[in-house]
Amino acid sequence: MTATISSIHDLLAAVERLGFLPLLESGIPGFNAEAMADDDCRYVTFDDGGWDWPLWKWKGPAIAEGNCIYGKFFASKAGFVSRRWWPELCNWRRSASAEPVAGSVEEAILLTLKEHGSMITRDLRAMCGFTGPKMRSMFDSYVTRLQMQCRIVTEDFVYPRDRHGREYGWGWALLTTPERRYGREACRSANSPDESRQLILEHLATILPQASPRQLQRIV
Repeated sequence: MTATISSIHDLLAAVERLGFLPLLESGIPGFNAEAMADDDCRYVTFDDGGWDWPLWKWKGPAIAEGNCIYGKFFASKAGFVSRRWWPELCNWRRSASAEPVAGSVEEAILLTLKEHGSMITRDLRAMCGFTGPKMRSMFDSYVTRLQMQCRIVTEDFVYPRDRHGREYGWGWALLTTPERRYGREACRSANSPDESRQLILEHLATILPQASPRQLQRIV
């Protein structure tokens, strides 16, 4: 895969063309947006301590555009899935994991999101009672698991502002359910879960001829 991303439009086109695109290192050479980005779109630091990373900043606007889904879908790492392939991934992933049981943390997270629509991670964590010391990483693992199951997606990124009104920092993920963001029909496939899995594997084998069967299985 060559470096083809030099704008947000290129990023969206790459997601549409490939169907699946991790943001950063995926374990498969070249299969991530950073590897495909032009040099001037990658992370740089400045002498005054500031930084710039166009590719990182494009995540929110790319999601807002509406034709791709973003979350931790690739071995618990973040990336994009096109609207074309989302129903198949959702169909397979949800079938391969049990529904959150009554009274579980996962159920509490989903019920809280359904009640409030969307929430940044830290507010969701507090709402679910994970406020004690060392609770952040534990809670984040539950959220990541739900993203891997295609039950939670990132709707946008929210940035704090300094006293001059300028955004700063890495941003907070604004989480929601895919049904709320894209509608229930967008999460449904006419195929069986096994058929969805096979379709994804065949597609990945086509776009990633350099990947081993084991690497492809890991993505799915």
